Amino acid sequence: MDIYRLYQDYNIPIAPEGHKHQRYGWVNIECPFCSGIVGNNPGYHLGWNEDYEYFFCWRCGWHPPVKTISLLLNITKNDAEKILIQYGVNRSIRVYKKEKDKQPFQLPIGSSELTKQHEMYLQKRGFDVNHITKLWKLKATGPIGKLGKTDYRFRIIIPFYWNGEIVSFDSRDITNQQPEKYKACPKEREIIEHKRILYGNQDYWTSTGIGVEGPTDVWRLGPNSVATSGIIYKPQQVRIIAQSFKRFAVVYDDEPQAQKQARKLVAELKFRGVDAWNVKIKGDPGNMKQKDADELVKSIIK
Repeated sequence: MDIYRLYQDYNIPIAPEGHKHQRYGWVNIECPFCSGIVGNNPGYHLGWNEDYEYFFCWRCGWHPPVKTISLLLNITKNDAEKILIQYGVNRSIRVYKKEKDKQPFQLPIGSSELTKQHEMYLQKRGFDVNHITKLWKLKATGPIGKLGKTDYRFRIIIPFYWNGEIVSFDSRDITNQQPEKYKACPKEREIIEHKRILYGNQDYWTSTGIGVEGPTDVWRLGPNSVATSGIIYKPQQVRIIAQSFKRFAVVYDDEPQAQKQARKLVAELKFRGVDAWNVKIKGDPGNMKQKDADELVKSIIK
């Protein structure tokens, strides 16, 4: 749907470039459902997802498109449906059904500060616990860790922030006994799908970035690095990298498939005008000794 034209035609202000509620892949406006309740801070909380075509408010959750347009323009639902079709939504409005189960974002029940057990896990892996906990705002679950039907017990909870706000999370098992080492936020609860952004801290990005696979790699190499959440990256992630960095080193682990994807990512970034190159290391970046990791980063950021 041509949401920009619709908002322009009906004089609806959108979040300007650089605003904290302006996110890649979303077009944000004031939410007509909750701005009256919290009128002292209307913000731009209602987002239109350009990829999947649905409305979602960062405060009050998912809203049906017909009802949303009806309220925004103060018109009947029949007229709202006609306008949606006029601006490019298919008459079947299939996305409404697809996204109707969207739920508000939240961390797993039981999320709290790291315990000794979590700290010991990180220390055994050679991480500076205080440093990475503060920098990456890590949380933890113990014997209680649930979100809907998904079990997140005994995990480090890894928040994903985008433009200063938490939009998703991943988690890492600390027992090394669970079938899934990593378990991400359920898709229906993500504000932005974690595979459509990068894990990292935008406040620390410079013209040179380092691409890695997962959060623990970022913790090791520091805030100049960003993770694609696995070696199978998304086109949206490539676009973000190309828009954010002039130079970009890809540091995936040494497995053949990972290296194949690293070379592919480098080629795609070069095509977009980024000075990109592949850095081969032995093993996994997250398992490097901190001294070696620091030296690697210095050799890249020079």
